[in-house]
Formats: sequence, C-alpha cells, structure tokens
Amino acid sequence: MRIGGAVGSCAVEPGQLDPGSVSDLVGRSAAELLEHEDPAVRLAVLDAYLADLLPHAEHPGARRVRIPAGTSLEKSVVRARAVAELVPVPEGSAVAVIGVVNSLLAALRERGFRPIPCDLKGGRTEWGEPVLVDHREAISGAQAVLASGMVLGNGTFDDIAGLCRDRGLPLVVFAQTGAAVLREMVGAEVHALSAEPYPFFWLTGDSTDIHRYSAGELR
Repeated sequence: MRIGGAVGSCAVEPGQLDPGSVSDLVGRSAAELLEHEDPAVRLAVLDAYLADLLPHAEHPGARRVRIPAGTSLEKSVVRARAVAELVPVPEGSAVAVIGVVNSLLAALRERGFRPIPCDLKGGRTEWGEPVLVDHREAISGAQAVLASGMVLGNGTFDDIAGLCRDRGLPLVVFAQTGAAVLREMVGAEVHALSAEPYPFFWLTGDSTDIHRYSAGELR
C-alpha cells in the first residue's frame, strides 16, 4: 500500500488474498481501508500511514545501515549480520528464530549463538536441521527470540510477545512486513527492531537501507 511517499507492506500466504480484490483497493482512502475486513490490508495501510507520517530515514531513534549493491545472497549476508548484532544475550545463548532465513542462522552462529529454527512451513534448514513449527516449543528453550515481521501478519505476534514478557526474554524483530508498525512497539513489546522499508533488498541489486532501533536509544 502506498500513502504519500511511503509504501507499507504485509506478506501473505499464497491464496490468502484474492488477486482480483487487490485492484479494488486502489484509490480508496486510508481511513476506509483501515476498516477493511482483511487484517493484511489493515496492517499494510497502517504501516504506510506511519511511515509517511515519520519516515524511517528521519526518525531520531533510527540507526541506518547501508546494504551495499550486490547479488541477493551478498546483500542477505550483510543484512543478516546487521540483524544478528541486535540480539542482546551472551555468547552461547540459545536464540529462537521464528521465520527461518538461512543467512540469519549463519550470522547468529558467527556470533556464538545457538539458533533454534522455527517456521510455520516446517522443513529443514540449509544444514539439514529440523525446523520446528510450534513457536511455543522454540521459545521454551531460548534465552532470546528473533522473529520475522511476518508474525504480525499471521496472527502469532501477540502470543510470542506474551511468552517473551512472561519469561523475561528480549524480543528482537527483523521486519519488512509492518516495519513502521513494529517501530511503535520498541521499548514495550519489542526490545530491538531491524526495519526494512520498500524496496526490499532482494528486489534490486542496488544498495538499500535498513534502519535499526533499540529500546535504550528510544528512551
């Protein structure tokens, strides 16, 4: 969704939205779409509204990280290392990774963490490790949680944030989906955030930016 100079996004699973319904959204007011029946539409519109109100590049609490031009893999590795730096636990800690990205698992290992991969799709990682499908199981053995912004869109964010709060675990989010929405939660439900506004790194070979936020810098 685009509002002014900002693009808001929410990733959806294949078949979740009728392709024909998307064209019906064009030109409708943000106020109207914030009442839309589909939560993915509401989230994308809110994301765009907040990003237009205060762009990530202008936010006083944002720390920009430039992802140099390159292949998708090269850019993914740079992004992963920048995200992994946000995880605030000691070397050797187990980190539940909800929303599996192989480059991110590798970056966490580089920092001495023990990632616990979890994704609704299940399967195995690049290294053959089983991927848990139950985020509760992954979080039960972790000292920190690193989650994709997609947890906002698939409805699991509230439960994940609640589990982190109850156990005193830092919740770090790397987000394309709902990046500006999650920014509003830093210092409350979210300990730190890597916000990646559109265009996402994999859409272009040119350099792109992510914006890192942490609770301590927003106080």
